[in-house]
Parts: sequence; structure tokens; C-alpha cells
Amino acid sequence: MSHVVTLVSNPDRPILTSTLVSRVRDCLPNPAESRWLAEGIAADIGFAPSGADALAGLDGAIRHALAGEPVDLFLQFAATRRKRLLLADMDSTMIGQECLDELADFVGQKAKVSAITERAMRGEIAFEPALRERVALLAGLAAGIVEQVLAERITLTPGGRTLVATMRAHGGHTALVSGGFTVFTGPIAAMIGFDENHGNVLELDGAAFRGTVREPILGREAKLANLKRLRTEKGLAESETLAIGDGANDLDMLREAGLGVAFHAKPAVAAAAHARVDHGDLTALLYAQGYSRDTFAG
Repeated sequence: MSHVVTLVSNPDRPILTSTLVSRVRDCLPNPAESRWLAEGIAADIGFAPSGADALAGLDGAIRHALAGEPVDLFLQFAATRRKRLLLADMDSTMIGQECLDELADFVGQKAKVSAITERAMRGEIAFEPALRERVALLAGLAAGIVEQVLAERITLTPGGRTLVATMRAHGGHTALVSGGFTVFTGPIAAMIGFDENHGNVLELDGAAFRGTVREPILGREAKLANLKRLRTEKGLAESETLAIGDGANDLDMLREAGLGVAFHAKPAVAAAAHARVDHGDLTALLYAQGYSRDTFAG
């Protein structure tokens, strides 16, 4: 089979049934038998379209067959689905929070900063000036507060450690690439198990934040540059790369990857990415690559 559809539900709500899988199979051209990757959670269906025209509108037909059930889908070439490089955004992707918003809470500016963050992630305003504006509000805040934020406010997105551990166990390289800050990317990358991490540097005045960020800012272009750099360093084809993020500053990286996935993303990002995860956790990216639950690491 030249193509494969992978259906994935949230592991905390395993609602994928044989009936639902069969409904999707019935709308595919020349389908193979379905295969469970995890009972009730994820299934593969191989198929062989007779030509490019057979793929037109197939995503919509599958979603119609799903009838609004909370199931994510990945429609891919079967031969190139397994990836050897993962680049991931941090805030609202690998963790459930926006770190800058949490820091701003300690200076009474969380609502203002969150509003700017939301507009930047939707692509309504440019990322770099929005970052400078938000960081300026942190001037004078004790840098040690980062440890409190990490301990009390940051939660890892379910499935993240398993995603990274499994890809690394199968020879993949993993990088956390964030428009956030190295004071967070370092500890969070270590918690999850990434090979490397990149972020912006908050400048200090003694033991307090100066309210400035070191230039040049790691934003949309830098995320794309890191993907291209690692792809070249590892000698990989474009199809062997995977990127995931939720905001507008992730878009170039998502488009460049062999598989760019919008994770619980802003509408414009979800519409532009190759695939999207609206319901599942980060293990959806393993099922998308054809891993079965019993092959997960970590």
C-alpha cells in the first residue's frame, strides 16, 4: 500500500471503535485491512490511490466519516512515515503553559502579557517586537523566581517524554527549539529528555532581569534555520524530519519538515500545517509514524 491513514484518539478517552475504523476504511480507495496500533486508541489503514486525483478531498471525506468524533488523523505516504529528527516548540506544546506569562504574573502583568502572547501566536502581530514588549515588563524581577515557576507552575504535556524517548531509542535526534527562554528550555529539555535545546536569553542586571532579551531573537526564521542545520548535520532527507508547534512563529518550521504537526494550535496554524492534533496527546506523533503501543520507550 502506497499510503496510510492513521486514526488516533486521546489515550485518556479511547473512543476509537472497529465500527468507526470501518467507516473510514470504506471511504478509502483500494483499502487494506486495518491494523490496531493500540486497541481503542490508534489504528492504521493502508490504501492505494489510483492517481493523484484519488487523494483530492480525501481528508474531508475521512472527517465526514468520523462524524465529529474526537479523533485525529494523519494521511501520509507509507514509505516515508518514520522520522529521524524531531524539532519541537516548548510553550503550549511540550509544556502546558506560556513561561513568559507565568513570569509576568509575579509583576502583576499576566493579563496584559497573555493578551500580547495570544495575538503573537495567532500571527496578528510580529513575534520579535511582541517579545521585546513583554520582556520589558519583567525589569527588576528577581531571576531566582524561575525556579519557583518551574517547580509550581509548569506541567509537561502528556506523552512528551514517551515521544522523545521512543524516537531516541530508534536512532532519532530530538531538539527543543523555543521562542521562550534558555532559563526554561534547559531544565525542561532535561526533564523530557531532548538531545539539545535552543531559546532566547534574558539579560540580567545582577540577580534581576534587566527587561531586555539578547539579540538576535530566536523567532520564526531561527526555528526554520535550526531545522535546516540539523537536517544537514545529520545527513537526512526532508521526509525524515518531524516538527511540532502551536503558534505562528512555528509555521515556517512546520512547513519545511517532512511532517509538520500543529498541536492544539491556533486556527491559522492548524490550517497551514501538514497535520494537526486537536484531541490526542504527544504520543499521537508516534502512532503517526507507525509505532505500536508495545514498542514505546520510556
